[in-house]
Amino acid sequence: MKETRQFLKSIGLPGGDAYDLPTSEKRFADGGQYRFEVPGIQGPNVMEALLEAMDKYGIHLHRVTQTKGIMMLMDNEIIEMVRLAKEAQTDLILAIGPRATTDTSASVNTPEGVRMGYRLRGQEQIVRAVEDVKRAVALGCSSFLVYDEGCLWLLNEMREAGQITANCQFKVSAHTGHGNPCSAKLLELIGANSINPVRDIQLQMLAAMRQAIDIPIDIHTENPASTGGFIRHYEVPEMVRVAAPIYLKTGGSVAQTHSWDSTTDDAKKRAKQVALVKRMLDNYYPEAIQSPKGSIK
Repeated sequence: MKETRQFLKSIGLPGGDAYDLPTSEKRFADGGQYRFEVPGIQGPNVMEALLEAMDKYGIHLHRVTQTKGIMMLMDNEIIEMVRLAKEAQTDLILAIGPRATTDTSASVNTPEGVRMGYRLRGQEQIVRAVEDVKRAVALGCSSFLVYDEGCLWLLNEMREAGQITANCQFKVSAHTGHGNPCSAKLLELIGANSINPVRDIQLQMLAAMRQAIDIPIDIHTENPASTGGFIRHYEVPEMVRVAAPIYLKTGGSVAQTHSWDSTTDDAKKRAKQVALVKRMLDNYYPEAIQSPKGSIK
């Protein structure tokens, strides 16, 4: 193992998981260590309720993520969500619609199929995914949740070639199943702007991943019942310390599944979860720096 670890270090990667939990000195461009993200907000009415609840708690929300897919939204719904995001100075992330769970294949619903995650089957699905992104870009959105590494690579190529706008940002979903520094480095190289690793990634693994990449890491502070249902609020201060810059993806425990059709009441409950996480940071890592309002990229 010694030679393998030495080679990993020679190419700029950690030789193993970082059990010493070193403090990350990396930051967002605004100097912040952490930002808040709330996922599972599927439409404008729920998004508005969430943003109003966040205002009542006095906490700025940096990201709102829709997970059912662009193809499930009407044009006017996308336009309204873009408007709400601009007004609140938050980043709106829309999920790419075509994915394994909505394909005609039954593979993803079999015991073995779970291994494919939400990845795309066939080149036609890739084309459709790109069309989903182009449609949202035309309506004012510039940030997207990606479920397939090949699709990410293609979208990055298109971004560099000017086929889609240069300000587009791509977040890799936890449904791709990545959880190690080598995979994280590969995703960064092919165009990821942030990475959401597997939900149960441990602190020493997270710290090692941070050593390998510079882009933000998105971490579930809690999860829907369908993906474990665990709540990691007490770990958040250490998550921020060892993995900054980090998006704290909060409020998932309110839902039963990944694409849960949240209500306005659910949105208020998600906002409460953010307030509970903020309390943990204020109590146990008060010196941690939150990105200020207006820093959404």
